Amino acid sequence: MDSNALRERIAGFAGLASLEITSSDGALPAALAGRLPAGTALYVAHTPNATLAQVAEVACAAQAAGFQGCPHLVARRIASRAELGAALARLREGGVSRALLVAGDLTPPAGEFASTLDVLDSGALDGAGLATIGVAGHPEGNPNIPPEAAWEALARKQAWGARTGVAVHVATQFGFDTGALATFDRELAARGITLPVHVGVAGPASLKSLARFAVMCGIGASLAAILSNPLALGSLKSLVKTIDEVFPAVVRVAAASPGGRFVQPHFFAFGGVMKTVEWLEAVRAGRFKLDGDTIALGT
Repeated sequence: MDSNALRERIAGFAGLASLEITSSDGALPAALAGRLPAGTALYVAHTPNATLAQVAEVACAAQAAGFQGCPHLVARRIASRAELGAALARLREGGVSRALLVAGDLTPPAGEFASTLDVLDSGALDGAGLATIGVAGHPEGNPNIPPEAAWEALARKQAWGARTGVAVHVATQFGFDTGALATFDRELAARGITLPVHVGVAGPASLKSLARFAVMCGIGASLAAILSNPLALGSLKSLVKTIDEVFPAVVRVAAASPGGRFVQPHFFAFGGVMKTVEWLEAVRAGRFKLDGDTIALGT
């Protein structure tokens, strides 16, 4: 792919992006109107001190602002079936028809759900008005789940979607190794998993911030030691890649996928939502050049 074709693909792929905000960002969707394309999916993360009801309210605010609200339903943070039912009712009232279902890491769980499969198997989401559900994917592995168990769970989630008629997609964890993303693509095909994939990428942020979030999310095992040793911080550049470096490589992997399963990017705004929005605006508009395979904004 020549540089002109890659530039066009980068701008087009950025135009399809979804974006993650948090449950404390209730006023943000209205402020983003006109800054992001109408209908952009705004995922609402369930932060530790928030309630599921608050997450649902921000998702409804996103829907009202012309976006697609997409609340995180974190299995291990759901205190009861009643709490989940009340949130689902509020989402339906607010016109929200999609959600991201993730397990979370709260130990012990707040209620009866220890995993996403527990939520799906309970029947709580059947007929709940959700037309689209995202589930997690981990191209670089998940330290909390053995690989074979993760693949089996993904196959069961695909089967659940086929049974219920809910459109299921995979939203991946962000990462820096696009080779792992290509391997993930091949493994999906080998296992007969045909779900579309929304590729997680970290928006613009400092290398140290990216490394810190990578450690929190269980990727980049060698990063924790570097962050704890100020003398080793110079090594971050060899392990952590910025969005300007990662995004063109992600676009190349997506373009080369035989199944065409990588349908859009999903941005984690670790450096701030507005900073990510500004980056997306510039790239969608083509206000960048390529320095090799690295994006340089402003031209």
